Amino acid sequence: MSISKNELRQVRSLSQKKYRDESGLFVVEGEKMVAEALASAFEVVRVYRKEEIGEEAMARLSALSSPSPVLAVVRQLEPRERSLPAKGLFLALDGIRDPGNLGTILRIADWFGIDAVYASSDTVELYNPKVVQSTMGAIFRVPFHPVDVPGLCRQAIAAGGRVYGTFLNGENLYSKTLETGSDTPCIIVIGNESNGISAAVAACVSDRLFIPPYPADDPGSESLNAAVATAVTVAEFRRRTL
Repeated sequence: MSISKNELRQVRSLSQKKYRDESGLFVVEGEKMVAEALASAFEVVRVYRKEEIGEEAMARLSALSSPSPVLAVVRQLEPRERSLPAKGLFLALDGIRDPGNLGTILRIADWFGIDAVYASSDTVELYNPKVVQSTMGAIFRVPFHPVDVPGLCRQAIAAGGRVYGTFLNGENLYSKTLETGSDTPCIIVIGNESNGISAAVAACVSDRLFIPPYPADDPGSESLNAAVATAVTVAEFRRRTL
């Protein structure tokens, strides 16, 4: 199997958002990730294997420092805003900017069976190569929808649900009564890495939570990483269902 210079150039261009947006395509690298893509609802446009195109060509295609044995070009799902289901536990991302954080949050959502992840327009792009790789395949399993986050939160409240967010002045996560989404829609908001939850979204939060440090009277770090805070919070919500 040979690969033309034009084809090589087209695949390489997908490392840039401009060309991902124009083509509606993105790149997946690694045997596990490509297998996940092939088993998903995503359309896999082309698969390149090192034994077929040669090591040099794969090195030129790959964006990784150590090229993997296989790489696939995958079509993005059509971005559509989705209405909030009548029940379930959801994440709403309010300005998550770090690709590694977004990828890790999707892995957390996948692990804990979060029903969907919603994201504001200023959240980092889902198909950013660093996001894709750091999801470790969760991108193909976790429903992800762009939305107006304040509007989504208002929908949840109107449906009798709850909207949770973490704040320094919130109630102790471990002692507070929590709704888990079994009967109504419940949203956990994850704020921006530097600024936390925006004022517009904070105004829609029904329950403010605080993750206490240990020991409580001698905190070390100023705050937790956004993905770490997500894992701690979601784990507690799921623990309440056991």
